[in-house]
Amino acid sequence: MTDALKSDESNPQSADAGYGTKPYRNYVLYALTLIYILNFVDRGLLAVVGPDLVPELGISDTQFGLLTGFGFALLYTIVGIPLARVADTGHRVWIMTICIALWSLMTALCGLATEITIGSITIGAFWVLLMCRVGVGIGEAGCTPPANSLIADYFAPRDRSQALGVYAMGVTLGSMFANLIGGWVTDAFDWRTAFFVVGIPGLLIAIIFKLTVKEPPRGHSDPSNTVSKERVDLREAIRELTTKPAFWLMTAGATIAAFCGYGISSFQSIYLVRAHGITTGEAAIWINTPVALSSAIGTFATGWLATKLYRQYPGAIAWVPAIGLGLSVPFYFFAFTTENLLYAAIGLGIGGFVKYGYLAAQYTIGQGVVSMRVRATATAVLLFVVNLIGYGFGPLFIGAISDVFFVNGITELGVAAEELTRNQCHPRAIGALTADLQTVCGSVYAQSLRSAMLMTATLYAACSLFFLLTWRRLGKDMVDRN
Repeated sequence: MTDALKSDESNPQSADAGYGTKPYRNYVLYALTLIYILNFVDRGLLAVVGPDLVPELGISDTQFGLLTGFGFALLYTIVGIPLARVADTGHRVWIMTICIALWSLMTALCGLATEITIGSITIGAFWVLLMCRVGVGIGEAGCTPPANSLIADYFAPRDRSQALGVYAMGVTLGSMFANLIGGWVTDAFDWRTAFFVVGIPGLLIAIIFKLTVKEPPRGHSDPSNTVSKERVDLREAIRELTTKPAFWLMTAGATIAAFCGYGISSFQSIYLVRAHGITTGEAAIWINTPVALSSAIGTFATGWLATKLYRQYPGAIAWVPAIGLGLSVPFYFFAFTTENLLYAAIGLGIGGFVKYGYLAAQYTIGQGVVSMRVRATATAVLLFVVNLIGYGFGPLFIGAISDVFFVNGITELGVAAEELTRNQCHPRAIGALTADLQTVCGSVYAQSLRSAMLMTATLYAACSLFFLLTWRRLGKDMVDRN
């Protein structure tokens, strides 16, 4: 592998093709994509096992939204920018290696979450799990900024969009494998075992990554006339971004899309179990897995389409995802209102297929409107906003709205909030309730979450609008056109 790299480095035109030989570049891309898949398997597993975890730990939908969203996203976003600043000049392969090992370890520790008593102080299982999730967030903050920077140096500008499209498939493929593995293990064993099964292999992957991926020269694949400069001050990087309206319009669209996407995906298993009476494993394997696969194919297909159209219509990198995001709204409405499980799966699958073109677009636009020296920082700023607002508050919003609708629903039916909790409506506990309370559960248990999901899905229309506005600015703001 080293010889292949050296032979390509000796070619003065190698920067036009990228760093290293084509097979090696592809290996690095697949390795980074595998890591991104692992990234989303580990962060998404909590949503998969939620239907079993929530009643066992006795937590509310709001608390679950905190665990899947803000509890993870806060440190993830805060640590992200400093790590990206290090990635702008530091050894990106080492950064990623350490972070992969950290988040994998913390994922495994989530399986040990239980009430802890230290002297006279008792720490509930919710808080233990929250601390583990914070650890996962800190580790995963060191994944995407250096990975995007590595891809930018391994691949020439003309190939970068497609490479980033392959990398972006990690989001949906990660969700697919989280459901496929986590759902089966949860039904076969329990939710705690699922965390061990997906967390521990990451430690081995971290070692293999460090041993096989070479740190490329910074800026190697940029055009020959690109001026190389030292890392700029953060204020100067932000100043450059303030001159690029396309960056901020795209960031707004991507943030709302993340708000909707993370919120819906965090509660999708719980919704399917409540609304259609299936098990956690059935929801994960038979519904969520094919939906995630459809979304992954859609991510690649829309990224490929945008790349092909980009050569003749540069604005396609923005208007292709705009169309997809707008089209997803009616399919999500159909999925969350039908009583037929198969129809719900079809609606979720088509909605996921058409909407994810924005993932490749957000990275392509985010890096294409800035100079080489601030790429990692621009990506970190993008992810800071997207993850803090989108990931942080999307699940929390759905959980909180669901709880509000639940309380309002039982109140309207003449039941006081202190008389009935949502977890008492769980199939494993509902038998202990009176017939009247069981009837109340039947009216509001699933409907409250359904209403929250529908409210959130509507916001995809706003995402579409922001990407259309981005399209209007790309001609002025895009720097990287090769």
